Amino acid sequence: MSNIIKKEGYNYSFDASACSACSARCCTGESGYIYVSTQEIEKIANFIGLDTEEFMQKYLYKNGYKYSIKERKIGESYECAFYDRVSNGCTIYEARPTQCITFPFWDYFKDRVDELKLECPGIIDA
Repeated sequence: MSNIIKKEGYNYSFDASACSACSARCCTGESGYIYVSTQEIEKIANFIGLDTEEFMQKYLYKNGYKYSIKERKIGESYECAFYDRVSNGCTIYEARPTQCITFPFWDYFKDRVDELKLECPGIIDA
């Protein structure tokens, strides 16, 4: 079974097997936003066994009219609150937000493949 993922409209492919050797660069590094919808908030809260209000207070902050998952600052780096350094993985993987599911196929990277390659070792030129 191939781990190479292609998506129409993108001039690169993604080798998902690279994730096992990467230090979760998509979940760590520079500070950023990890936006979640109302449905995703409910799904994640249920997944980790919290009521929605408690989940929102503990793990989210409001940026404009959107909610984003909080980050932890480790040294000079930031990481998603749900990134686990020990397992090098996501503790809410089964309930992760669409933004995480769709990475690295974001419109932003369509014309910035070189920038994407710096973040993700699984990017392959088309």
